[in-house]
Amino acid sequence: MRIPAVYLTGRTWFAGHQICIDPRVLVPRSPIAELIERRFVPWVHPPRVHRLLDLGTGSGCIAVACAKAFPRARVDATDISAEALAVAAINVRKHRLQRRVSLVKSDHFRALAGRRYDIIVSNPPYVSARELKSLPPEYAHEPTLALAAGRDGLTSIRIILREAGRHLLPRGILVVEVGNTERAVRRAFPRMPFTWLQFARGGGGVFLLTAEQLV
Repeated sequence: MRIPAVYLTGRTWFAGHQICIDPRVLVPRSPIAELIERRFVPWVHPPRVHRLLDLGTGSGCIAVACAKAFPRARVDATDISAEALAVAAINVRKHRLQRRVSLVKSDHFRALAGRRYDIIVSNPPYVSARELKSLPPEYAHEPTLALAAGRDGLTSIRIILREAGRHLLPRGILVVEVGNTERAVRRAFPRMPFTWLQFARGGGGVFLLTAEQLV
């Protein structure tokens, strides 16, 4: 049945932190972990970071890691899935971050009117309908809602690029993982000045934009 091992153990690690996991959420495997460990340097000055948003938090792994990396900051962690937020709540409690990490049920930015952040980070759904059919069997155990993003894989990414600018503070940054959809993103937004990030431990398909670039 090729069940991912972490679903059997109920535990995994992300950015050096133990995360509880089950089939209600994706297996944390994002290269963004490496960026969080570096506290997003050189793209931000860490002491100036006070508000972060993890858009589409899933297990809460990115939100937890960001809160640990920025111990004086507050983090909003959103997801459209109530089941995912239940898992995220387990991890927030596990790491005793209830006072600094707020879980919000939201379809993208819909529940965040008026909120602005120094960093918005997202690992949204980005799998196209065609690619979804060809994924390895173990992906069948992961929530389709967190993977599928329309015919071309860009449904969530279009929303994020359209709306993120109004939720960033001056000198803020947007970091988004798009994985194998990178080529489609480049084709769809040829004039967007993406910075495509490199990772020492491998992985890619992660872009960065500043608040000023989004404007």
